Formats: sequence, structure tokens, C-alpha cells
Amino acid sequence: MQPSPPVSTAARRQKLLGLALRVGVFALIAALGYYFVFPIIIALIGAPVFVISTLGTFAAAAVANTLAVRIYERGRLADIGLGWTAASRRNLSFGVLGGIGAAMVVVVIPLVLRGADLESVPNEHFRWPSMLFVSILLLFGAVGEEMLFRGYGFQVLVKGIGPFATILPVAVLFGLAHSQNLNFGPLALTNTILWGVVLGFAYLRSGDLWLPIGLHFGWNWALPLLGVNLSGFTMDVTGYAMHWRLGERWSGGAYGPEGGLLTTAVAIGLFFYVGKAPIQHQETSPPEEV
Repeated sequence: MQPSPPVSTAARRQKLLGLALRVGVFALIAALGYYFVFPIIIALIGAPVFVISTLGTFAAAAVANTLAVRIYERGRLADIGLGWTAASRRNLSFGVLGGIGAAMVVVVIPLVLRGADLESVPNEHFRWPSMLFVSILLLFGAVGEEMLFRGYGFQVLVKGIGPFATILPVAVLFGLAHSQNLNFGPLALTNTILWGVVLGFAYLRSGDLWLPIGLHFGWNWALPLLGVNLSGFTMDVTGYAMHWRLGERWSGGAYGPEGGLLTTAVAIGLFFYVGKAPIQHQETSPPEEV
């Protein structure tokens, strides 16, 4: 077999420019989506910050992915890993189980070891409508963030410059995107970046967005249910809250467990879970090579 001819400098430069154009257009559409969608949501429903942020992220990500796929690939959202198949359901299930399991580790172990207590919140009690609303909202949030950070732009970069050159930089952006949350700090940034690496690896492992969506949603859903803050937000959905005996370095303080060392350990453990879980890899139709 004859070796492939070397790629010329001009061809390499053209490829990188094409790559930058696709990712840049995707990012621009997403940014414009934020700029226009947020005021509309505020005007229509005047919701709390968390609701506005979640719905705005989902809308901006959906528009950016849809338009980018239509402009450059003439395809559908299913082509970036959102097709609904038996493998999708399997991967989503393993993702949700992994996310819930990880959340239980950072909460249940401190309770068992008396590093925290679960206490009732005055004037608060469990309400099914609130639980349902928060669950739907968190699902939209997980889908939106995964489309934004592991969707079209991420997949173009993976194919153009490789997974190792893509996952960490995008994970850093994922971490910085949470920097405006209340009580955000250096350890919260580190943990969110670690989560970004895990979610990027989950996409590579499954070939779809359902595994990272499941991990993301399972974690985000379980933490409020277990009575702790989620990324700086307090959601009283069960009428109970954690009172920590451990210091903020372990508990995450007001930011929630994502700002503590327990989450650091769990995120590393999730990396091995994703690598070993019986995931069914899907051959989707990723963006064509530039």
C-alpha cells in the first residue's frame, strides 16, 4: 500500500480556516440566540433567574445546532447524536443512573458518616407540581447545555483536530460558563471542568448526546431532591435541606457539592464508570470533514 501524500501547508491552512468558520458561525448564532431570547423570556414570563437561564440556554442551543446543521450539512438534529433509537434509550438510562449514583455518593456518604444532617425547612414541604416543574426544567437545562457544549461545534472540532485537542478546551469553556453563578469559586471551576471532560468522553464513548444528557440530568435532578444546592441555586422541592458539619472545602458551601472535594473524587470516578459501562456506541452522521 502506498503511503498517503503529505498534506500541504496551504491545504492545512484552508482546512483550519474552514473549521474556524463553522465553529465561529455556530458560536455566533448561539450568542445571538442568547441576546434575543433572554429579553423575550423575561418579557413573557418574568421568571426567576434560574428559569430564564435554563430556558434561554436551551433555546439558543437548539437554534444554533439546527441552523448550523442545515447550513453546512443539510441534515437534521439526529445527525449530531439526537436520534431516538433503542441504543439511545439504553445510553440515556445508563447516563441517568450514573448521574444519580454520583449525586447520592456526595450526599449519602456524609450523612452516613455524620458529616451532615438532613433537616426540615420551615414553611416548606414536598409538592408534586413543584417537583414536576423542576424536573422538566432541569431536563431542558441538561439537553440545552449538551447541545451547546457537545453539539455541532464540539463535533466539528473533534473531527477536525481530534478528541484530545477538543475535550479539554471545551471543558474549560464549560466551566467558565458557570462563573456567573452565585458563590462560584476556584474549586467549583475545577470540578465543572472535570465534569466537562467526563461529558466529552461520554460523547466519544456513545457516539450520541444521550449518554452525556443522562449523566448531566441525573446529577442535576438528584442534588435538589437530596436537599443540597445545585450550582449556587437553592431549590426547595422536598422540604428538606442538608446541614453540613464538614467544612466548605468538602461540602462546597453555598455553591453546593459541586464546589467541594467530594465532587472532585466523584467526577474522576465517573470517568471510569463511563469507560466501563455497557454503552452501545451509535454510528451517527457527524459533520463532514472540512
